[in-house]
Amino acid sequence: MKLFRSAFYAALLLAASACIGQTRGDVVATIPFPFVVAGHTLPAGRYIVSPVNQNTVRLHQSKGPGMLVSTNAAQRPRSDVSSKLVFHCYESTYFLSQVWITGSDLGRELRRSSAELELAAKSMQKGNTVVVAVR
Repeated sequence: MKLFRSAFYAALLLAASACIGQTRGDVVATIPFPFVVAGHTLPAGRYIVSPVNQNTVRLHQSKGPGMLVSTNAAQRPRSDVSSKLVFHCYESTYFLSQVWITGSDLGRELRRSSAELELAAKSMQKGNTVVVAVR
């Protein structure tokens, strides 16, 4: 009986923490292409972006520690309220650029890496913007 009670409380705690995690602004997206963030190329897949504080987000898959990424605040028009990830694409390389969360007119903008700046200068043209809608 004591083991059952302990297991029940552990399950209850796990469920409560999952609910808290979902209400703090996590963004879940299936990204169909490899992309670069903070100098690291990540494979296509399902990713979770979680705000850590005002200047940092955590990018991770469902398993594994993920990575912390420095960001700046970004403002969007009030007419756009959807959650989405925005990528810059130069040639065939995608760079995560912005994270937007439903219900907030403030988003997070990632700093452009030296690799992105170099590709942008080399291509001598403006990169394409690719938006991945999230749930």
